[in-house]
Amino acid sequence: MTRTAVTLALCTTTALTAVPSASAQEEAKPQNGFTLLQRLVLGAGRAKVATDTPQAVTALDQADLDDKQATTVTDLLKDIPNVSVVGGSNRALGQSFNIRGIGKGESASDEGRILVNVDGVPQFFEQYRMGGFFNDPELFKRVEVLRGPASSTLYGSGALGGVINFTTKDASDFLAEGQTGSLKLKSSYDSNPDGYLGSAILAMRLGAYAEVLLTGNYRTANAFRDGDGAIVQGSEFTTPNGLAKGTFYLDEAKERKVQLSYSQFTSDQDNQAYSQLQPTGVFGTVDRVVNNKQAQISYEDAATDNPWLDLKLTLSYNNITNQQTNASLGGNGLGQDSTYGYESYQFLGQNTFEWTGDTFENYLTVGGQLIQQNRTTGTATPLGHHPEGTDFQAGFFVQNEFIWNDKLTLIPGVRLDYQRLSGADSVGTLTGNQVPDDKTDTAFSPKLAALYKFTDNFSVFGSYAHTERFPSLDEIYSNDYGAGVTPNYSLGLRKEKSNNYEMGFVVSTTDLMQAGDSFDFKTTAFYNKIDDLIVRQRNKYPQYINVGRAEIYGVEFEAGYESNNFFADAGLGLTVGTDLTNNAALTEVAPAEVNIGAGYRLPDRGLTFGWEGRFVFAETQVPVPAATTTDFAAEALKRRAFNTHDVYINWRPDQDSQFKGWEASFRVENVFDTKYRDFLSNDNGKGRTFKVTLAKQFGW
Repeated sequence: MTRTAVTLALCTTTALTAVPSASAQEEAKPQNGFTLLQRLVLGAGRAKVATDTPQAVTALDQADLDDKQATTVTDLLKDIPNVSVVGGSNRALGQSFNIRGIGKGESASDEGRILVNVDGVPQFFEQYRMGGFFNDPELFKRVEVLRGPASSTLYGSGALGGVINFTTKDASDFLAEGQTGSLKLKSSYDSNPDGYLGSAILAMRLGAYAEVLLTGNYRTANAFRDGDGAIVQGSEFTTPNGLAKGTFYLDEAKERKVQLSYSQFTSDQDNQAYSQLQPTGVFGTVDRVVNNKQAQISYEDAATDNPWLDLKLTLSYNNITNQQTNASLGGNGLGQDSTYGYESYQFLGQNTFEWTGDTFENYLTVGGQLIQQNRTTGTATPLGHHPEGTDFQAGFFVQNEFIWNDKLTLIPGVRLDYQRLSGADSVGTLTGNQVPDDKTDTAFSPKLAALYKFTDNFSVFGSYAHTERFPSLDEIYSNDYGAGVTPNYSLGLRKEKSNNYEMGFVVSTTDLMQAGDSFDFKTTAFYNKIDDLIVRQRNKYPQYINVGRAEIYGVEFEAGYESNNFFADAGLGLTVGTDLTNNAALTEVAPAEVNIGAGYRLPDRGLTFGWEGRFVFAETQVPVPAATTTDFAAEALKRRAFNTHDVYINWRPDQDSQFKGWEASFRVENVFDTKYRDFLSNDNGKGRTFKVTLAKQFGW
């Protein structure tokens, strides 16, 4: 079946089933009957459900995250349309992200095209044969994935693929009314790769105006096996991690607060695979210590009695380091002892002004962002492929959200950014030349989005967004050709420019098949044109050049049904990408994928049973690489169509039960032990895996 046929078939089937009954009553959706598409989306203005925003966005809350029993972030994102975790997707140190065909994980260029934030703090790391995200899913209570460049206005220029926001847990998540303390203990076991998680969360209320959260997790796993039972070399890991957070309220209404937090993720392992993107192979092993340390302080003032004040100020520090010793590669290049690092400082401030009338609401958000990122290598002999330096950026943004008569929503926005790149002394040391002058540039990112509700059951939306991505330190200053070679740095490299168009419609209804149920369907079509695309030349210099134009277009379908007992959801992601300069398919685009889930719950017993299926279509667009560099068996496997199936049962008694505070989950992933490899991954997927989790929360 071709991609086009898949799209037409699913579109026709879903559209026919999505049309609501003419007699559907106009009632508010019941609390116990809401679909995944009705998750609240946190924006700069009024909080909205995903069906009420003119952007493709998926939000996962704490219950969703717990249901996944995630070992890595891959487990959280694998069912979201047009979103992939790529590279070494099941390795704790090999994960990077791809959204709508942008981002592959092996090129420095891809890291800046998707913005990843934890509690609003950017996460950035680029190193040869390493992933770009180091964190544990157990720290999070919420994940938002915003697909497409429209997110650049609020989060930063250059989000060609989109934005992924992770939110960590708070003490208030574990403290019921009247409680002064809570302790949650959790343990999980994963049969493949014989992994364990031990977790403890302590939440305390220190009087009426202070709350403290302390959480620690210890996760360890052996190398996992694929569907044939073969060990995937170098995939083992041990990653202790933790979070400390204090929240201090400054008024009785708890509208003004100061929050301080510190988190740390660590991996300390000898004889680890040098390449975290694929089996050990020719790259051998290394002793490696990876740390991701993050600290921040924020001030918020919601001021519900003052429409001109909804303020948030954040000062943050993030330091990601990878210390490598005793590499089996040896030599003065990749094998020498090194400490790769990215140290970032950020100040972010924004305020939302509110106007309301009888028929309208208006939210104007104004903000600014300062980020300085210091990139270091820490090697005795400077490395041309990981140039040291400083990337300073300053941004100013304005976004307005106008809602008229609860029917029309207009969201115009604009962002202006300034960048200054400064190469370190080591950039000139390698070649015996002086360090080039600083490179400065500006970027302009406007957008306009609109949504119109014809009825309570049907709405249409569309948007236009332009964004510009600055070149990175790596792209400007890289030089891999040894001492004495004139570097010919890529100082003339131009910004990448993206023009993205989206349109779609939403069907939303209640009482479709029985009283109190709800059904939602959302479809989004997009077209993204990228000019001055930056690519790396192999064995040539300058290493990075602008090659011309590319286009990426596709469609996303999301549907969900909820009743008191039965629930189901489905999604399809289809993306096509073309290098217009060479008239060739882009290699970073994953094939079409359908995700379907269904389940049944027994609310009075706290039980939920479910099934989830992934149906991935064959890759037929991207040509096979040259024979001299290709493992044909692996290449054939990752181009093959496959499907996997997971089943699960969760037990969460309500607060009136004698078992309140207990939780238990059991899950079987890849039930039929399918051997497969995702197209954008360098590892085979996990074979059949049994997961079990038991947790108990104590309160006082």
